[in-house]
Amino acid sequence: MTESEVEMGLTKSDIEKLKRIGAVVAETIEIMHAHLAPGMTTKELDDIGRANLEKHGAQSAPELVYDFPGATCISVNERAAHGIPGDLVIKEGDLVNIDVSAELDGFFADSGASFGVGEISEEKQDLLDATKEALEKSMNLARHGRPIKLVGRVVEGLAKERGYTVIENLGGHGIGKKLHQQPSFIPHFYKRREKRRFREGQVLTLEPFLAMGARRVDEMDDGWTLETENKGLVAQFEHTMIITRGEPIVLTRRSDE
Repeated sequence: MTESEVEMGLTKSDIEKLKRIGAVVAETIEIMHAHLAPGMTTKELDDIGRANLEKHGAQSAPELVYDFPGATCISVNERAAHGIPGDLVIKEGDLVNIDVSAELDGFFADSGASFGVGEISEEKQDLLDATKEALEKSMNLARHGRPIKLVGRVVEGLAKERGYTVIENLGGHGIGKKLHQQPSFIPHFYKRREKRRFREGQVLTLEPFLAMGARRVDEMDDGWTLETENKGLVAQFEHTMIITRGEPIVLTRRSDE
């Protein structure tokens, strides 16, 4: 444990618990990705995630907090987030977003990643690469004292450069002893009036959604799943991190990244 970690307002015990649940969430996504294959249903994939959470004694955060009908959120192609696991069959060439959030010992962590299934088109791979790069660049900016709006400027700038749009009604959020806490909605598009700054000791997620032309997502009839307004493809990558005076402590980094 470094001195800077201890001075952030989080106790050593807090940090260790955050790291523990972060590692469980990361491992769960990694295992689900390893099993992701054409022909399986999203429910079968969710069952794999549930089993790993239960192995570690962790609880699904969507179930615990929102009574979500699944252990994880699995969203395919134009479905950006909150996809309900069910009988949808995953196909070769699909883009599948796996979003896992969970609680253990009173602390939460949240992470997501989009993956191609089997052989995917160059167009889809470019979208994945750009979205992952947007997350990495935004995390590098997330340091004590820096304006939160810099994240939106960098993500939106990269998106425009690559020919994509940013989903504006989804964003990052504080996390820790609750699944969603302060700082509330962190925009990944440039918002001039955003006055907040990152503060040492904050625990939060960054999670850019890059899309092919869409700027918003709409709720589907199931009351949960969010799909792009133009039914175009979308990708997301997300990590939970602790803000420091240097690089953030990323709690949900996977070994397969």
